[in-house]
Amino acid sequence: MIRFDPSHQLLAIGVAILAGFVDAIGFVESAGFFVSFMTGNSTRLAVGLAEGQHAALVAAIIIAVFVVGVVAGSLVGAHAGRRRTPAVLLGVTILLAIATLLRLDGEAWAAILSLALAMGVANAAISGRDGAVIGVTYMTGTLVQMGQKIANALRGEGDRRWLHHLGLWAALVGGALLGARAVIWSPLLAYALAVALAAMLALRAGWIVRNAG
Repeated sequence: MIRFDPSHQLLAIGVAILAGFVDAIGFVESAGFFVSFMTGNSTRLAVGLAEGQHAALVAAIIIAVFVVGVVAGSLVGAHAGRRRTPAVLLGVTILLAIATLLRLDGEAWAAILSLALAMGVANAAISGRDGAVIGVTYMTGTLVQMGQKIANALRGEGDRRWLHHLGLWAALVGGALLGARAVIWSPLLAYALAVALAAMLALRAGWIVRNAG
């Protein structure tokens, strides 16, 4: 986060909110699987294999779909060049819209897989000038970096840059809270809100690119 300019930092926070929001939808709709938190699914895969449960196959499929999304998002981003962020976020918006249509048709698991694909793509959205990409769903790494920078600050060797990582983590948790509340109240409304948020982020990213050029 600290290597990015303020406009992209705020955009990354917005994408983290979206990731948390969508992950909560997927978690509730799938009764315990994640669409953006693959560490949790990896543990479910391992436990499912150990216990011989069907959950292992479900977790494996979601992980595979998520990775496909990361690959697709990275390819789109590389092709889009300086318009990487709006192009990738447009792709996320389209995939979330497809998930919404699938949910309307009663295809719950197809919708969940579309959510996972969208979240994989989202991880390729925020890229700096040096090519560094913020993994907006990888909060373990974010918390580790935050802890390391806090330790540096306590030794008098750092500053308050750990607050950037705290903000990214808090954005995902806040988004997840909102997503959970929304999907419990009305699943279709939650899906629609996710599409709207993704679309707004894509428009904001496009505005940033136009004004930077």
